[in-house]
Order: sequence, then structure tokens, then C-alpha cells
Amino acid sequence: MNKYLEAGKIVNTHGIKGEVKIEPWADSADFLRGFKQLYIDGAARKVVSAREHNGFLIALLEGVEDVNSAMVLKNKIVSIDRDEAKLPQGSFFLQDLIGASVVDESGTVLGKLTDVLEMPAHNVYVVTGEREILIPAVPQFILKTDADAGVVTVRLIEGM
Repeated sequence: MNKYLEAGKIVNTHGIKGEVKIEPWADSADFLRGFKQLYIDGAARKVVSAREHNGFLIALLEGVEDVNSAMVLKNKIVSIDRDEAKLPQGSFFLQDLIGASVVDESGTVLGKLTDVLEMPAHNVYVVTGEREILIPAVPQFILKTDADAGVVTVRLIEGM
């Protein structure tokens, strides 16, 4: 597991004082707001202030004093330190599932989880093996997720 997790992208500047607008790749901008520092190009940037605005995180980062210095960060990927993330019990990062082995109820290996599609209703797991299988990430199909062991147990129905 990587120490740093990609958590969003700086999509623009905000105002003239050096704030950046971050598109969160986490559950919400509020999750990102809880971090005291973010990582850009491998370097730590202290978060001076942060607030949620229309689903984005508006952040002022240390060393970014004006719109010109903020513009340099546009399109940069923002990462977080895994050790600083406080997840609820039983939760995991989707990035940790990429490459996990996917097995059915009987233990038959179906393939590897190669992508997670974020759809409006729920996520969809893309499993690549002998054939590609799309599995809705809902309790009816995802029976058990063990991110530490890298195994996802699923129930398939006819037609999947």
C-alpha cells in the first residue's frame, strides 16, 4: 500500500489571494478539509485555511501568496498521507482495492479488480479475468471486502 494516496486535483484558482480550487476524489471535500497538509509533486504543503464550496475544497496553501503562484499549481494532483487519514472502522480506500483478487462464493477466482467506476447510484467494480465483468458495488453482490489481504468476495447472478 502506498504511503500517499491521490485525493484530488487542483482545477483552478479561487479569487486573487492565492486560494486554489480542488476537485476531491474522496467521498467529499469535507474529508479533505480535515488534513493539515497536502502533498503536491511529493512536497508537503501546509494548509493555512480550507473550506467547502459547491462540492470543491477551496484551500490556501502555505507559500502560495497570490493568484499567480496559485496558477502554477493548476492541474496538479493533490495527495494525502495515509497515516493522517482517519477512516471509520471497516472502511477502506478504493485505491487499495485495485489489483485485488476477486473470487465468487465458492472461491473460484474470477480475475483482478482493475478499475472502479464511480456512477451516480453506486460504484461499479471492473473485474478483468478470462472476460471482463462489471459488478455493482452493493451488498447484494459484494459479500466481503478484505483490503488488507487483497481479496473481494462477490456473488454473481446469471448474465454477469
